[in-house]
Amino acid sequence: MAKLSTNEIRDMARSIIAEAPGGVRYSDLVRKISASSPETPANTIHSMVWNLHRKFPKEIAKPSRGVFVPTSALVGAGPVAVSGTVVEATRLAEEQFYHPFAEWLEKDLDEVTVATVLGGAAMGKKWATPDVVGVYKPRASDLIKFPLEIVSVEIKIDPQQPVVAFGQAISYRLFSSKTYIAMPNNINPDDQSRLEALCILFGVGMVLFDLDPAQPNFAIRVRAQKFAPDMFYVNEFAERLNEVDAEQFEKLFR
Repeated sequence: MAKLSTNEIRDMARSIIAEAPGGVRYSDLVRKISASSPETPANTIHSMVWNLHRKFPKEIAKPSRGVFVPTSALVGAGPVAVSGTVVEATRLAEEQFYHPFAEWLEKDLDEVTVATVLGGAAMGKKWATPDVVGVYKPRASDLIKFPLEIVSVEIKIDPQQPVVAFGQAISYRLFSSKTYIAMPNNINPDDQSRLEALCILFGVGMVLFDLDPAQPNFAIRVRAQKFAPDMFYVNEFAERLNEVDAEQFEKLFR
């Protein structure tokens, strides 16, 4: 395909946005145009699309940073999730993603030495029971030992629950050195942008995944920052886990 003119770039961008009622992220928009016309310099594409919401305010809105949506989608309508999920969320249970995430946290992200599944309110307090918890601790082969760190994870398959997920993840900071939120890829772009901004502000990690338990394709958006937890709550968490499931306690802390 020949190099696109400035007007052709804008027209293509307008068309892509118009066909995405749930919105399209700026980086994805640029990527799609570039893929359609590799001959067109990326800098030219960037310069033509960054202010589309100002050039065409009746067609395009920018409800949050980095997200373009058709203006018509904001009139009398609630948030619309981006399409493309592999399996409908109504057919799934969050528990199907706990073990895959625990394995990914331990082996791919390499954030923990060992990870296990808790989930639900098994320990008596929903807001103190992560779906997945891992511990980063020294191995016998480590020459220099270090204090262990607890990493807690909150997983949601409902894209309409970012606020709930964030609230729970923040509560885990009482006893965790790091916390993560995992949300499905079909989260509304506006919600994703706001959640990502909150995660950056508060040091919470953020992961997106496909709603397919066989291939969730976990992808990190924000790396969790390390904080010093309150040792009173660390011990409370450990004691409660030991009472409820001594085997899991041994796996994590021994």
